[in-house]
Amino acid sequence: MIQIKPVSDLQNDFSTIENSILNEGQTIYLTKNGYGSMVMMSLDEFSKLTEKTDDTFQRDTEENRRSGHIEIISRPKKITDEDD
Repeated sequence: MIQIKPVSDLQNDFSTIENSILNEGQTIYLTKNGYGSMVMMSLDEFSKLTEKTDDTFQRDTEENRRSGHIEIISRPKKITDEDD
């Protein structure tokens, strides 16, 4: 199940978030003022994710530089419980 928590929980309830990530293997989505702000995951999970994508990212970045392609990122989407 997706865990969505406000950024303030990092200060108020860090040990619970840490336990969810390290012991239960969950990824936590953090919001600020109702909008998606950050994602927290264990270093092991992050390493697995980046190992798989590093080569592809490097190739795509080189191709984009050669072609002059620039990707524009829009404002983050507001996260609600309805998005589940």
